[in-house]
Formats: sequence, C-alpha cells, structure tokens
Amino acid sequence: MLLRRDLPIFGPADVAYLQDVYDHLVRVTDSIDTYRDLISSALDSYLSLQSNHLNQIVKVLTIASIILMASSLITGFYGMNFVHMPELRWPIGSLWAVLLMVLVTAGLVIYFKRKEWL
Repeated sequence: MLLRRDLPIFGPADVAYLQDVYDHLVRVTDSIDTYRDLISSALDSYLSLQSNHLNQIVKVLTIASIILMASSLITGFYGMNFVHMPELRWPIGSLWAVLLMVLVTAGLVIYFKRKEWL
C-alpha cells in the first residue's frame, strides 16, 4: 500500500527499501501457503491410514462375531428342550452338539481364510 501511493514522505531510497520488504513478505506468504498445503496433505494421508486400520479391525471383529453367532445358534437350538429331538436322548447328544459347533466354526474359519478375509 505504501508503494502504490505517491507520498512525499518517502524518498527513492525508501521506496526501494519498501519494495524489498514487500518482496520478502510475498516470498514468506508463498512459503506459508506451500507449507500449509504440505501439512494438509500429510494430515489427509495420516487420516486415510487410520481409517484403513480401523476398517481392518472392524472386519476382523465382524468375522469373529459371525463365527461366534453360528455356535450360539447351534447352542440355542439344542437348548430349547424339545421332546421329539432324537439327539436329546442320545448318550452322546452333548458331544454331537459340541462336535457340530466345532465343525461349523472350522468351516467358517477355512472359508474366511480362502477368501483372504482373515
């Protein structure tokens, strides 16, 4: 602003000094803008990595809940005390239920490993 006005206060040497100060200020302002863009890009990269890490954790927790849900379904089904379920009168009925839960759990783990989700 001081450079644009023709003020009788400043001489030619002062105007050259003010022009030099103005050039330095423009350079510093450009550097600040560049650094702000770099910091913004670094922050975006960090947040992207954090989001990816959170997605991996949620995926593992979802798979674990699916595996546990299958065992809970079998446990709930055999825990209903039906009269006409032949497995309830078997001497190895409990072993059959546990074996079924182990097989379903192993099958789900193998399935998720083949899909490379686990």
